[in-house]
Amino acid sequence: MSNFIDEGKIFSILDASVNPEKMQVREIISKARECKGLTLEETGKLLFVEDKELLEEIYDAAKYIKNKVYGKRVVLFAPLYTGNECVNNCLYCGFRKDNKELHRKTLGLEDIVNEAKAIEKQGHKRLLLICGEHPKKTDVKHFTRAMEAIYKSTDIRRINIEAAPMTVEDYRELKEAGIGTYVIFQETYNRETYRKMHPVGLKADYDWRITAIDRAFEAGIDDVGVGALLGLYDYRFEVLGLLMHCMHFEERFGVGPHTISVPRLRPALGWGLGEIPHVVNDEQFRKIVAIYRLSVPYTGMILSTRERAEFRDELLSLGISQISAGSKTNPGGYAEDDDKADQFEISDNRSLPNMLETICDKGYIPSFCTACYRRCRTGEHFMEYAKQGEIHEFCQPNAILTFKENLIDFGNPVFREKGESIIANALDEIDNEQMRIETLKKLKEIEEGKRDLYF
Repeated sequence: MSNFIDEGKIFSILDASVNPEKMQVREIISKARECKGLTLEETGKLLFVEDKELLEEIYDAAKYIKNKVYGKRVVLFAPLYTGNECVNNCLYCGFRKDNKELHRKTLGLEDIVNEAKAIEKQGHKRLLLICGEHPKKTDVKHFTRAMEAIYKSTDIRRINIEAAPMTVEDYRELKEAGIGTYVIFQETYNRETYRKMHPVGLKADYDWRITAIDRAFEAGIDDVGVGALLGLYDYRFEVLGLLMHCMHFEERFGVGPHTISVPRLRPALGWGLGEIPHVVNDEQFRKIVAIYRLSVPYTGMILSTRERAEFRDELLSLGISQISAGSKTNPGGYAEDDDKADQFEISDNRSLPNMLETICDKGYIPSFCTACYRRCRTGEHFMEYAKQGEIHEFCQPNAILTFKENLIDFGNPVFREKGESIIANALDEIDNEQMRIETLKKLKEIEEGKRDLYF
């Protein structure tokens, strides 16, 4: 049994964190602004902050850290669901095997490529392959063949994968096939809640799931993403459990996760819950996002289309650095939508062009960058750049270059004018004069027809 998630310690920290003193909270916030992270005990104190004035100070610190580490860029991607057949019966999921209302489908290679082409046609350059857990239909070969076909047939430049736990040998195959980030959510870090939510199926094994990323690291995949499904259990416990998981990676492998996702439980067609067990309201969700940013400043944060549009826009400033756009959560959804094949309800239905315009209107720059993976700036190497404050030197120019591509290839004349203004401002924000000159040179090459230029 894995023992690096110490529930006793989490409960002890939470018990000691109730009613934190203002002065103590402000000291923690001040420390967080140094961008060196926080201890579990310090994070616990912040999780119990309810005072409106102190919450605003937490939000201000999150905005400061997000801008210092990631600048104004927002990375975009789309999920590609390759199948919704599943052997598990997770009560919160529309894909659960006992759901008789769901239209089941697993895509073949041709259909997967057609979906990828439809996503590419929107303007995307990176996607997330995801599916239900069915060993006979969506095993490792399902993913490796899909990656090979997509890379061969499209200009998709980075394929991340969210998949069930695998063996070390399977993870080696994913690595050899060119996986970007391997993503897996523990869903809930509380064992008793996990047992109740996963009554049968392969996913019922808490330990096999929580050690999945350990096996991925052993196989050479050093770019990983984690998350807890907010709403299954007390959010304070889940935040500390996830951070404890991150600390385990740091201690054993010398590097934390590349991304943390913040999915909030949504109803789904045919799910097995009558209501959300532990509702997380908007104020609590804001606090969670901001506290993650204070606690793990160099980790990217992902927000899906589960959240409504105006709320997603607001959360960009509090720490979110990656968002999905124009998403479909059912297999084949980009080519032919079927609302009875979805994993969960989508709240933000904006198209990618609409999302790009919103990002620009908010003062950010959209990014389709895939450079770090191809420049081997992953895992420990990425963290070296990030913790020294140097990753921003690459992120801003690469965001500019990929956004320029998108404007030329997909933008309408009105939006191009707005986008060019955003690019001009972003160029002025590049501190390194030589990097700015090189970026201008590459922009000229893009205008002349070259593509996929990056630092």
